[in-house]
Order: sequence, then C-alpha cells, then structure tokens
Amino acid sequence: MKYLMAIDAGTGSIRAVVFDSEGNQVSASQREWRHLHEEGVENSMTFDTEKNWTLVAACIRDALAKAALRGEDIAAVSATSMREGIVLYDSDGEALWGVANVDARASEEVKYLKEHFPGIEEEFYARSGQTFALGALPRLLWLKNHRPELYEKTAYISMIGDWILAKLSGVIATDPSNGGTTGIFSLSKRVWEPQMAAIVGIKEDIFPPVLEPGTVMGKVREQSAAETGLATTTKVVMGGGDVQLGSAGLGVVREGQVAILGGSFWQQVVNIKNSTTPPEDMGIRVNPHVVDTLSQAEGITFFSGLVIRWFRDAFCDKEKIEALEQGKDAYAILEEKAKEVPIGSHGIMPIFSDSMKYGRWYHAAPSFINLSIDPAVCNRASMFRSLEENACIVSAINLEKIEAFTGLSFDEIVFAGGASKGDLWCRILADVTGAVIKIPEVTEATALGAAMAAGVGAGIYESIPEAAKRLVRWQRRYEPDMENHKQYRNISRQWQEIYAAQLELTERGLTQPMWKAPGL
Repeated sequence: MKYLMAIDAGTGSIRAVVFDSEGNQVSASQREWRHLHEEGVENSMTFDTEKNWTLVAACIRDALAKAALRGEDIAAVSATSMREGIVLYDSDGEALWGVANVDARASEEVKYLKEHFPGIEEEFYARSGQTFALGALPRLLWLKNHRPELYEKTAYISMIGDWILAKLSGVIATDPSNGGTTGIFSLSKRVWEPQMAAIVGIKEDIFPPVLEPGTVMGKVREQSAAETGLATTTKVVMGGGDVQLGSAGLGVVREGQVAILGGSFWQQVVNIKNSTTPPEDMGIRVNPHVVDTLSQAEGITFFSGLVIRWFRDAFCDKEKIEALEQGKDAYAILEEKAKEVPIGSHGIMPIFSDSMKYGRWYHAAPSFINLSIDPAVCNRASMFRSLEENACIVSAINLEKIEAFTGLSFDEIVFAGGASKGDLWCRILADVTGAVIKIPEVTEATALGAAMAAGVGAGIYESIPEAAKRLVRWQRRYEPDMENHKQYRNISRQWQEIYAAQLELTERGLTQPMWKAPGL
C-alpha cells in the first residue's frame, strides 16, 4: 500500500494528514498557531516562519507515529494553505518575512495605489480577478515604505503552502491557484504578470517558477528529513490554494460544478473556463482552479460559522447543558428546536455579512431586525434559525451574481464543511437555492485535495480530476421544496432592502461596520 501526506496550513492551525491511495484517512495531527501583531502596526498579522516550521515538523512526525508508518512509507507529500498569505525570501532562499491571509496593514498603500494610479485596480482586476484589498502589491509597497532593509533583501516571493514545500525540497515555486490570489497574475495564462509590480514601483524579478498542482518539485532534503521523519525518497509535489484543492476533494473539477464550503466563512465557488473575463462591476472574485483549463468564480459570506458559534456561546447555555445530558452536540439541540420554527423565523432579519461586493466591500453593523417582545415568537430557536436561513440567503445571492456574469445555470450544489453536518441547515440551503444539495463523505476535503496532488506526482493518479472521480463518495442528498423556495425568494428581496438601509447608517458614521476592506 502506498501512502500520501497532505499538509494543510490554515488560518488558525497546521495539520498533517496521511491518506492511503484509496483516499482513506489513516492519521492526522494538528497544532494551533497564532499570527503575531506587530507593535505599532495596526491590523498586522505577521507569519512567524521560524516558530511555525517547528509546528509543521511536529505535525508530520506525529502523523507518521499515529499511522505507525516510517518516512519511507510516504510516497509523496504536498501542501495547501490559506490563500493571500505570503512569504518573502533572501537570495539564499531563507525566509525573511511573512504575513497571514487577513493581514490588513497596507490600508494606506491601497489608498495610495487607487489615488496615484487611477483605473489601475480595475485594469489589474480584469486580468487577475483580484482587487487590492488582500493582494500582495500593497503589502510589498508597505514593506518598501516601512521596512526598506527587508525589502532590499527580498529575492523571491511565494505563498505559505509553497514555503512548506520549499522547506522540504529546497525549491521555491508557486502554483496558479494560490499564487493567483496575490493579484500579480494572469487568469487566462496562469503565470505571473511582473509588469504589474513594475508599474507601481515594486521589484519585478522576485517571482519564482509557476508549477501546476501535481508537479514533482524534488525530494525531501536530508535536513528536512531529519526534522520531520520523512525520507529522502519521499517526493515533494506542488499543491495549491485551500479552497481550490478543497473543491477537488469534493469532486468539483468540471466546468459548471458548484460548491459551498460552510466553515467560519462561507465560500461559494463555481467552476468556469479560464478564458472567462471577470465581471465589469468587480462584484465577484475570480481565481485560477487547480485544474489547468478552469478558473473559479467565488463569492464569500463573512463570519457565517463564527456568528453561529458566537450565538451559541453568548445565549445558549441551556442547550449546552441539554447537549451534555443527552450526549449530543449543542448545535444538534438547537437545530431540533429550530425545526419547529416556521420559514422566515417570524420575520427576524439578521444583519451580519452582506452579499459580496468585491470592488467596494464593507458590512453594516451586526444586528437583528424585527425582534419581537413575545417570547413565543422571538426566542433562541427562532433567532438560531434566522441565522441559518441568512447564511443560505447570502450564499444564494452570491451564486446569482455568478450566474449573471457567466451565463451558467446549475441545479446541484456540493455542500461541505462544519455547516453541512446540520440536517436543518442542509434542508434550508436546498430550499433557499432551489438546488439539490449533495453532502460528501469526506470530512477533510482540503487535505484530500492536497493528497490528490501528491498522488498525481507519485504516479498513483493520472490527474486531479481522475483522482476526484475515483476517491469522492457521497453521504446524503437533499431535494428542494419549491414552494418553500418561492417564500425564500421573497424573504431574500426584503432582506436586501433592509440591509441597504442598515448599510446607510454605517456610511453616515452612526454605526460601526462589522468589517471593511483595507483602503476604504
């Protein structure tokens, strides 16, 4: 039996997961990590490469031990990571500086670029599918302005998953799905666009080779083998971005397929041809997929999972106690109660994440509208249901925006992540979207996608789509109730009008936005 290892560098933790060649998870190890706030640097999230490498190595060793495997048993290893997070290196390939994905220190640089280069964000977005808000150009400009000694030493740039592979193999490179989120990239050609950097006064010679996911980069170096327990015979294989490899792990590898990833944030992704031009209104993000003929149109719903967790922890101590007594999850208890609440949750309208407006993106102040002082109507169950409905409604709006500019239509959605464990949430999503909802068996879709890439490099699978066809299996299926769908369309229209009014209060400075993009 051949084994594959996937290393998944998320926002809050690092994981090493071992799979067999049939896609079965053999072992996993996880370590939490925290990104550093730089003193005096507002909204900074520095990625500590030195400390975090020790965590990566510990996870690898632990995953091997849990699986009772030796390093020689791992045919290939690949990595995936949070997108937008970058690492810079000196000319010797040593890491100099890194930031995590939601580092927002470069707000002033975003404003500078927009003011001094009129129309350039729109021009770059049309080529890359990215705006400046979380891109690499403002961050590089910040480094040039505030840490010139580090900027001058910078010889290479890569993504965080690429950094892990560079530590293992000694080769610095990137792939389109992750590197594309820097915004210094061509969607159609799947290569760097160094002239974008040159135009705004950033070095244009720091961009490493671009390798497609599944490409062998080399083998594990002796030093890295000693640190991790992997063998020098283990192949190191290019991986990709977490959402794109996660899509592969869900079998979403063909044009027109759709997935909703229901985690802390919800992502709605639709596979489109890589020749598709991003929408003129810059309302949706477009990224290269891990399949070389495809891109992905992506909507994002902010904090959906985090808001549900906040509600549980802030208001639902009773359900937590019931869950302990019954040996259930508190969310399951809340869903059982919420099933008794009618569609529309007695008119309660949650105001948290707006639908995606990628070009000018900010949210209203968090709130609930239409609360009642009748406890039979307004209670934990009805408010909980309203939050589940709202996450689905905002996701559906984002998908409608993608339909509008791609011309695609779809009647089936793959739903994964923690939210897909909830029976009620799945049923609501089917009714809100009017689509069949499919729930995969796999619980580690992102890691499985990285293992697919490793398996391609090891010669186990012909391609990532072939691996997806072979490995992805299904657990449940939900058919939409079209009468409920009609009701939810009316609720969605009402919610959009209410949200617009709440957003106006934020624009007037009367309320504080839940989040706004750097540079606004």
